[in-house]
Amino acid sequence: MFGFQDIPKFLLAFFLVLPVISFLHEAGHVFFAWLMGGKNIKVTVGTGDVMFRVGMLEVRKYYFWYGLCSFDNLKRNQRFSNILIFSGGVLFNALSAFVVMYLVEAGAVEAGMLTYQFTYFSMYYIFFALLPMPYPDGNYSDGKFILDLIRNRPLAENVYRINWEEEKGQWQVLDNDKTIVASFHEEEEALARAHELAQSNRPSRLVNTKNGKEVEVFNYPRVPL
Repeated sequence: MFGFQDIPKFLLAFFLVLPVISFLHEAGHVFFAWLMGGKNIKVTVGTGDVMFRVGMLEVRKYYFWYGLCSFDNLKRNQRFSNILIFSGGVLFNALSAFVVMYLVEAGAVEAGMLTYQFTYFSMYYIFFALLPMPYPDGNYSDGKFILDLIRNRPLAENVYRINWEEEKGQWQVLDNDKTIVASFHEEEEALARAHELAQSNRPSRLVNTKNGKEVEVFNYPRVPL
């Protein structure tokens, strides 16, 4: 039974252990994203206003709740590479939990409340991350993405294009339905607008169409939670 004497243990787990586990989970995702050539990698711990940034790490006011990562432009954006990226979080959680258990069994670390909470909540994270289910905001769990990738179900993505219109002498920005969104005289302006659209509608690709050829300029993959 949960008693008054357990409240300090709960607070310790909530404000210290869980944020560490969350960070390790997101670090696993971005590690494999980095291996696959991802750029603009960032790990965010918590929600609310930003308290501080250190390199790719961003810590927010409510650091004990939620976590996410982001990255762009994977060089290797195939099925197997995405399976590794979406599996990275649970792999890091499992590896860190097994390391702690091994150190306890070997007598290198004394078993205690922190080691118990760390391994317990690591397994909690792993279970719910791998459970293949949709989230209320329309996103999916890591397990759902992994299962779809194993089944070779294509991940729906938006394709945004910039297209040179010879007759009008303009660069056109086209959305996923190839509808003209905006027109510019300069290619850089069209690219900037297309980047904004693609980044805000992940997963997406940005394609430059000229002389009948399509060349991928950038990709914004769906990022795991």
